Amino acid sequence: MRCWRSARSLGLALLLGFWSLASLAGAIEPLRGNLTPGEDGYALSAEFAIDLGPRLEEAVSRGVPLVFNLEFTLSRDRWYWLDEHVAGLLVTYRLSYNALTRQYRLSVGGLHQSFDTLQEAVQVLGHVGSMPVADKPALKPGQTYLAALRLALDKTQLPKPFQVDAIANRDWMVETKVLRWQFTPGGDSK
Repeated sequence: MRCWRSARSLGLALLLGFWSLASLAGAIEPLRGNLTPGEDGYALSAEFAIDLGPRLEEAVSRGVPLVFNLEFTLSRDRWYWLDEHVAGLLVTYRLSYNALTRQYRLSVGGLHQSFDTLQEAVQVLGHVGSMPVADKPALKPGQTYLAALRLALDKTQLPKPFQVDAIANRDWMVETKVLRWQFTPGGDSK
């Protein structure tokens, strides 16, 4: 009887340990994504819920830059062959901390914006507003297209010692989900 109780308490301790490890990992979840027609083409708008987790928050606060990739693809389903790739987009964001100015910096290409807190920078990172993705002639009205959207941490851009740690340590994991939806130009997006 005593052995059963100790085994049960050990199992409960292991379960709580695994749950606490899982809660340390970050997550990026797409909340919404849609395409809107404009004068020249179609623009992407999206929202992401981003939780970096304590390990990544500490790393960026100590000066380790984090690189995120926003990936968008638009394809048309074909029954006779592979899906037709209609449009795609890859945008790279760099999140860093400058200890001299005590500000977080979010960079896209040659453009950057500074923030007083990490939460402000992450909030802007999680918002995509009216980004051009496809020309009007590329999409045919009435046809249904498949859209896929994802924002993910690029571990290959971490400094080499952190890349090794990211492979072996769950604290460096950021779970990402892909948002998929159907889009029909001249109709409603779902």
